[in-house]
Parts: sequence; structure tokens; C-alpha cells
Amino acid sequence: MAHNKSAKKRILQTAVRTERNRYYRTRIKNITKAVHEAVAASDVAAATEAFKKANKQIHALVSKGFIKKATAARKVSRLHKMVNKIEAA
Repeated sequence: MAHNKSAKKRILQTAVRTERNRYYRTRIKNITKAVHEAVAASDVAAATEAFKKANKQIHALVSKGFIKKATAARKVSRLHKMVNKIEAA
């Protein structure tokens, strides 16, 4: 256990940061899951709408500094490929 004031503060800061990061990770998973489910159901309208929302929210996490720009681009690109595949079919 921490004994000095700065170490106690660091423990609190780490707890807050961990909780925030957990929330963002879960959010990314739920966003992508919504797109995956719409694609699996072959619902073009729902997939397109879910993709638009996912694109916006994933890039918002880039501006917060949670994920890197390239990571966001890769995730959005993969989702977009999936949506385009069911639109073409």
C-alpha cells in the first residue's frame, strides 16, 4: 500500500484512467458489434446507419487520444468493406 501522498494520488489516477479506458474499449466493441449484426442480417439500411455511427464514434476516440489514427482507419475500413459487400449483393 502507498505511504506518501503522491503515491496515493497516483493510485487514484490510475483507477480513474483504467475505468475510462475500459468504458472506451467496451464502446468500440459494441459499436462494431452493431455493424456486424446488421451485416449478418443482410439489412443494408441498418448496416449503413450503424456504419455511419461507428465511423463517427471511432474517429471521436482518435481525437480524445484513446486510439491511434491508423488503428481507427483500419477498423473503419474493415467495417466499410463488410457493409459494401452486402450492398453489392
